Amino acid sequence: MVRIRNFAAALSLLGLLGGLGPAGTAVAGSGEVRAGTQNIATRSDHEMVAKYYEDAAGEARAKLDEQKQLLEQYENRSYLYGRQAQDLQAQTDAMIRKLERTVDENIKQAVLHRKLAQRLPDLSSQKLSSANAPDHKDISPE
Repeated sequence: MVRIRNFAAALSLLGLLGGLGPAGTAVAGSGEVRAGTQNIATRSDHEMVAKYYEDAAGEARAKLDEQKQLLEQYENRSYLYGRQAQDLQAQTDAMIRKLERTVDENIKQAVLHRKLAQRLPDLSSQKLSSANAPDHKDISPE
């Protein structure tokens, strides 16, 4: 019985530590990302940043699903965790709220950068059209 409790406690601790992994660091408002987004000038840059935020939202969503499953386990089998059950439930619930905010922020940033990318002209098509345009150096003024 003691071994089961120790195993369950270790398992729940691993779940909590896993929730603090890379998805927690992929928050939309992180300083590194914010500093890097100030140098964006082209459509492809905005699309690349939007893809970054979409990927970060996907990672956070996966962590969110894990935490929801863990919370359900804590609620359904609280007898396995003894006095720690309420603490584990509260901590997991707080992590779920944090991850939901992270997912929302990342999605908002991705949508913003997709809109900004649509407003900018596509430089690759401009290069193609300027290559086909006549060379203005050959035209002499009269």
